[in-house]
Amino acid sequence: MDTIASNNASTNNCTCTCISHESHDEERALYGLTHACLTDITFDGPADGESALKECQDICIIDSRFSLRYPLWHTNGFSLQNVQMDEKTRAAIWYARHGRISNSLIGGIKAVRECTDISIDGSTIDSSEFGWMSHDLRLSNSTLNSEYPFFHSTGVSLDNVTMTGKYSFQYVDGLTIENSVLDTKDAFWHAHNVTVRNSVIRGEYLGWYSDGLTLVNCRIEGTQPLCYAKNLTLIDCEMVDCDLAFEYSDVNATINGHVDSIKNPRSGMIFVDSVGELVHDGSVYDCTGEVIVRG
Repeated sequence: MDTIASNNASTNNCTCTCISHESHDEERALYGLTHACLTDITFDGPADGESALKECQDICIIDSRFSLRYPLWHTNGFSLQNVQMDEKTRAAIWYARHGRISNSLIGGIKAVRECTDISIDGSTIDSSEFGWMSHDLRLSNSTLNSEYPFFHSTGVSLDNVTMTGKYSFQYVDGLTIENSVLDTKDAFWHAHNVTVRNSVIRGEYLGWYSDGLTLVNCRIEGTQPLCYAKNLTLIDCEMVDCDLAFEYSDVNATINGHVDSIKNPRSGMIFVDSVGELVHDGSVYDCTGEVIVRG
């Protein structure tokens, strides 16, 4: 260890431990650390120890690098600034509360799980199964690559996020997305209370079995979107390469431009500039939805 010092912050009568220029690879290297600032710390080495910062409280980590498993479990009150977590940093942040992450690279599978009040800004995330079963997650000005993100989470928000995924936002409840680009398959399945504004959504089978999905001024791309949905609302949206849309959905929609085909909407009204085909056969339900072509 090169430097360990304690500084008294007289303005708030607290003691902060400052640790800098160190490397740790042992098991539970800084277990239970409280009221500390870590700068230029490397968590890597031949001992291959886990859980470096487990059960810590009120810690700030700056300009540091992680390459060991499970570093921030049960941590309460933390910030990461200019931090790198590589692919060996598996399951990095679990059961944690009140975290702030900025200008960082978050890698490793299952990076965030069962956490509360986590905000991420200006960062790059490459983590399969990211953000599962968590509450109050906020992403802004970031990129996310995750095969299966935000499963069964609540109170999630994305603003200016570019995301690549597959099975995104399944069973999420309480989600807002703004000014973002989502390239994803099967997004919003069984999702509740979702609002997406001013965004692009690319993918297949969008929003099936959702309840309370609202899309405002969005561009929607991909086959068979928005089927079996309840309380579905589209306001001034564009639908590109969308066929067999709205099957068995309760929907009210205003769509600007052309839709390739619409099939058996269960109820509601759909306003569209033009539609290639209206399919009204083969229904196993009583479908009363109306499609109104402007002009």
